[in-house]
Amino acid sequence: MSAVGIGIIGVGVISDTYLENLGAFPDTEVLILGDLDLERARAQAEKYGIPGHGSAEDVLAHPGVDLVVNLTIPAAHVDISRAAVAAGKHVWSEKPLGLDRDAAALLLQEAEAAGVRVGSAPDTLLGPGFQAARRAIEEGRIGRPLFAQTAFQTQGPDLWHPNPGFLFARGAGPLLDMGPYYFSALVSLFGSVDRVSAVGTKARAEREIHTGPRAGERFPVEVPSTIQVATAFASGQQAQSLLSFDSALERHGVVEIHGTEGSIVLPDPNRFEGRIAYVKPLGVLRDGMKTEQEWIDIPHPDLTVGRGLGALDMVRAIAAGRPHVASGELGLHVLDVLLSAQESAESGMTEAVSSSVAPVPLLPDDFDPFVATL
Repeated sequence: MSAVGIGIIGVGVISDTYLENLGAFPDTEVLILGDLDLERARAQAEKYGIPGHGSAEDVLAHPGVDLVVNLTIPAAHVDISRAAVAAGKHVWSEKPLGLDRDAAALLLQEAEAAGVRVGSAPDTLLGPGFQAARRAIEEGRIGRPLFAQTAFQTQGPDLWHPNPGFLFARGAGPLLDMGPYYFSALVSLFGSVDRVSAVGTKARAEREIHTGPRAGERFPVEVPSTIQVATAFASGQQAQSLLSFDSALERHGVVEIHGTEGSIVLPDPNRFEGRIAYVKPLGVLRDGMKTEQEWIDIPHPDLTVGRGLGALDMVRAIAAGRPHVASGELGLHVLDVLLSAQESAESGMTEAVSSSVAPVPLLPDDFDPFVATL
């Protein structure tokens, strides 16, 4: 065997990191780029030395492409992925898998019937940081996990993005834009979600663009710009999550897991590496005893990795006949959880989550993205 042929559809800003990483993995070879803007596809192909470029149809028709990486806008994710499945290609999709439960479920049904696989971002779950943290929890460093707290707080992307309206529109907001990172991490740790209860608010009905050629223009806010979600898992654990585009305090990547014998902080789920450390309970406090807790750091491999790792795991998993980590089923369940939270915030009621997902596997212990295995 040799490197697996990959075609990329959608060559916006995020395509740069995919092209850099997929080009560095010996087991993958990008053969063609496709985009609605043919000139942009050509320019990216020349920049990264990709032999082919053209339209989405050109990517789907390429005989050497076994896996399509779908980097289009969220509203197009399902349609492009279904077209790839119909062409007999495996699919890796950027998050979210889709914006509609039924359409995303149909995609997975069609993939199963066609004998191809679907994977879905985020693939930060495969990073050395998160993998080491999962192993530490499963080894019992904090005893039995009980509950989690996560937080993502920012003043909002309208302060820096030249065209931020879509991030405050239906299908986005902090819940669907950033939520996939945090809830994919929680589901990977605790398993399927049983029910959610959420409250949301809009700080303002309109916001202003502050940078770029459209600076000064105003646009509507269609979804909650701050949402808090209480999550109950089928396994008995629970979590509290805050996602906000309204916070003066910039605080990203908070993931804390609290167990019967300690608490552990995980890396930012939007990154592939970061600090992992845990504390043990203080025990019984006596007069004069100090209450400071000692943080114990957990070392992990120092590998520079990034987006594209999930696609690499897919091609290796297909060759080995094992499940891949960031599966379409995980993407569908997380989408269901996020939409249920959105519906709960609108209705004021606790919402049951109808879908479930099998336990998310760990990467093999000897997984090294920079070694040829195929």
